[in-house]
Amino acid sequence: MIRRRLCLGAAAIALTVPLAGCVTVHGERALIPSIRPAEAAKVLANFATQNNKATKSYDEQAIAAIEAGPLGTIDQAGVRAKHANNPQGNEDYSALKFSHAKFLIPEQRGWPKFFVAEAQTDRNGDSRWLLAFRRGGPDEPWMADFLGVATPDALPHFAVDKHGHAEALPLAGTDLQVQPGQLSAQYTDYLDSGKDDGKNGAGTARLFTDGPATSGLKTSHEKSARTANTVTQYADQPDISGDFAPVALRTTDGGAIVFFGSRHQSRATFRAGYQLTLDKDTKALTSGTPTTSITLTRVAQNMVAVPPKKAGAKVTFLSSLTGLVSAKGE
Repeated sequence: MIRRRLCLGAAAIALTVPLAGCVTVHGERALIPSIRPAEAAKVLANFATQNNKATKSYDEQAIAAIEAGPLGTIDQAGVRAKHANNPQGNEDYSALKFSHAKFLIPEQRGWPKFFVAEAQTDRNGDSRWLLAFRRGGPDEPWMADFLGVATPDALPHFAVDKHGHAEALPLAGTDLQVQPGQLSAQYTDYLDSGKDDGKNGAGTARLFTDGPATSGLKTSHEKSARTANTVTQYADQPDISGDFAPVALRTTDGGAIVFFGSRHQSRATFRAGYQLTLDKDTKALTSGTPTTSITLTRVAQNMVAVPPKKAGAKVTFLSSLTGLVSAKGE
């Protein structure tokens, strides 16, 4: 698998200045678009090509060449499990196709840089895929770190300036209800301890709207915590390190769309004599023998709408895609 390196002009753009020869604008210092639209289209097309090859052959290394962050962590584990059970690959695989793509390209100073591709696919009905691509430096490839899937009517409108550039927001110091860099911790605290105390400007109001990824998940955990055969404990951890660092873009209502990752564990302990049944993919990702317990580790990639602080509204999950990445039996 060859990583395509796209020379996007982010590292150095030569500008002709009268009487002064050429001046180099450095991507690490100047405020410039993270990528040109034509090159962004090439990145998305290359992603589709390489992802299709990797998924059809269940090639984990090929996935690792184009995906990182939560998306890459989930997909690499999924492909690893599928390859263990189907080393010949997937002969019936239907290629992923993108159409009606648009690109949300912010002006940024320094590295890393990112942009978001929003496109229709031949999956998920009329839902749009939003892929957040990030590049760590001028000599590094663009990697897809996050994926969000939502219907068009669920998506807020992204803010763009007169030149068509999106507005990237930092991890802290914004006017949002919750800082992008705090979302992973706030979310996992909410799941792990039941707290939803409205820190970071929300007062005593709850931070998250009800839904499958919030109140629905907590209810599911409560119901499955103790059954006739098992006792299950849950632990949720934030992660904003490296390629898990959140990505945020301003919306026209003054808020933002934020992509962030989180990690989730569940440890099920069985009663004596209970025979655990695992599906093939979970077995492929399991180390050890689950005689008394099994610990499942999952990663979630989340896309949320965060309102401005002055609105006093709640954070809404637009997409939460979770995948099993490992399991350990004891």
